[in-house]
Amino acid sequence: MVWIPGGEYLMGSDRHYPEEAPVHRVSVGGFWIDRFQVTNAQYRKFVRETGYVTVAQRAPDPADYPGAQPEMLVPASTVFVQPAQPVDLRNHYNWWRFVPGADWLHPRGPESTIRGHATHPVVHVAWDDVEAYAAWAGKELPTEAEWEFAARGGLDGAEYAWGGDELTPDGRFMANTWHGQFPTRNDMPDGYKWTAPVGSFPPNGYDLYDMIGNVWEWTSDWFQNHDKVQHACCVAPDPIGGERDSSYDPAEVAQGIRIPRRVIKGGSHLCAPNYCQRYRPAARMPQTVDTATSHLGFRCIVRS
Repeated sequence: MVWIPGGEYLMGSDRHYPEEAPVHRVSVGGFWIDRFQVTNAQYRKFVRETGYVTVAQRAPDPADYPGAQPEMLVPASTVFVQPAQPVDLRNHYNWWRFVPGADWLHPRGPESTIRGHATHPVVHVAWDDVEAYAAWAGKELPTEAEWEFAARGGLDGAEYAWGGDELTPDGRFMANTWHGQFPTRNDMPDGYKWTAPVGSFPPNGYDLYDMIGNVWEWTSDWFQNHDKVQHACCVAPDPIGGERDSSYDPAEVAQGIRIPRRVIKGGSHLCAPNYCQRYRPAARMPQTVDTATSHLGFRCIVRS
């Protein structure tokens, strides 16, 4: 782990997506943070010692999903499937598939494996899965403010984790991201189509690796309007919606379902210049706590 000294910084961005604004000053205390994203090998050790079964490996409870089709109530997870032809970028279902049998051991579906990928970040982990690992390891998940402070590497206000406004300064690849026309063409000049082994790209100013790209990372904060993030903690969403309806999907609420969302940070290998330019410390997205995907992982912290 790496020690991150506490301090104040300018959180967010006014230059990109609306959920990142407004930029505002935030204070965090000191903490230790994993130098790398949690790997398949580390997660395997946790599973072997505890017998833990991930959310993607369990059949959902029908009572939690009223009206769901029976074929959806099976162990499964969400996998990126590259389209063969151009698609409408406004509809993410054009490249995401609900795949029965996909889980952390089978990241692209039941016929796939993590053999030979011990040092790749673990994926297909939902919120309960990362929380369980952190408790077993004697650690916690970072808040959004803590994560962003660490990702900035001491460079307050910089566009990227390595400083400056260049994605590939002097032609050097600094993170595992999508190069080409997403989602149909990935030229892979950085050498990776999917995840990369942790530490494959240069660290930031705090000697942390893959804070940008590779896989998104869970944080402990509930998703809410950015101007409400005033320090290194956020309150839980109102159980009946209220002023924090941003934590819920209106379509789900209409069906009698309320699945709260936590903040994920850092972008992934699927972020591209023409879509999802979220390979930046300020970027943030909401993620339903019951959902695992092929591009979402985590790292842990220990507070002083």
